[in-house]
Amino acid sequence: MIRRLFMLYMTSMSLFSFADNVPFEEWLEGIQQQATEKGIKTSTLKVLDGLTPDPRVLKFDRAQPEFVQTFEEYLTARVTRYRIDTARKYFQENRNKLEEIAGAYSVDAQYLIAFWALESNFGQYQGKYSIVRSLATLGHDPRRSGFFTRELFNALQILDEGHVPAEEFVGGWAGAMGQNQFMPSSFLSYAQDYDGDSKKNIWSNRHDVWASIAYYLKQHGWKREQKWGGAVKLTDEIEFDNLRPQKVRKGCRAYRHHTRVLSIAEWKKLGVQTERLAEADEYAMVIPDAGESSAYLVGPNFSKILAYNCANKYAVSVGLLADEIVRQVGR
Repeated sequence: MIRRLFMLYMTSMSLFSFADNVPFEEWLEGIQQQATEKGIKTSTLKVLDGLTPDPRVLKFDRAQPEFVQTFEEYLTARVTRYRIDTARKYFQENRNKLEEIAGAYSVDAQYLIAFWALESNFGQYQGKYSIVRSLATLGHDPRRSGFFTRELFNALQILDEGHVPAEEFVGGWAGAMGQNQFMPSSFLSYAQDYDGDSKKNIWSNRHDVWASIAYYLKQHGWKREQKWGGAVKLTDEIEFDNLRPQKVRKGCRAYRHHTRVLSIAEWKKLGVQTERLAEADEYAMVIPDAGESSAYLVGPNFSKILAYNCANKYAVSVGLLADEIVRQVGR
């Protein structure tokens, strides 16, 4: 009786605040009860039977490359010659379809390839971690319990709706899945059935994958044919503390490392050298590490890339790869 009252109390309150105090097994029982109340079928919830935390997931969560690598290290590992050449090859071979999809959603075709390349190496690596186990592990962990617990419920909904068999429901260590590495919430909100076969297949259908990326960007306000930003040289020492915005934009921690928006003319007065950015546009700067002589100015479309993955290094890599795709191919 006491145990039953305890479980009822857990489900009547937010489970998220209990994640750091309750053993995993008891926390998971609360998740099962809440999922049942949300209408998830008993047969679907069998995926939680005997589930245990994955210690590998917590290890990866504490050492994400966006946080432990410098810009140079991160970009060198991701915007490689192989990736650029392969991205150009796919772009050329599929250009008509890519332009068709991009046109349908009012975005730029090269970015569909850039995201695809960086998220899953052109669909070759989608991850082998159990989505449900990973999300349960991170949901129970107090660092971001609320976010990952909600994603766990979304994942159970995806299984419940029959989009993918439970044994094939695998992906990255943090719960991202498919060739475009959507989190479950993104799948439910943005996945597209572009070829009209009644399946939103981001696991093996490239057209659905590219359309899903395109729809995501469209829904986040992408401006077609507008540059994301670009690399610049710093010729003078800049007091970045004087350039921080009065109010940091909410929704993504990466904005904490942005200056306020200035015109190109204003940046040039500060000793910033740039060649490829339009004089009429305005850009913030991603504040470089101390001693760096180069940096990145970023425009409005940069925030749309951050919406996909809230990390400045990741967003810069997408922008640079997209630029490289069309640099020799042409637009």
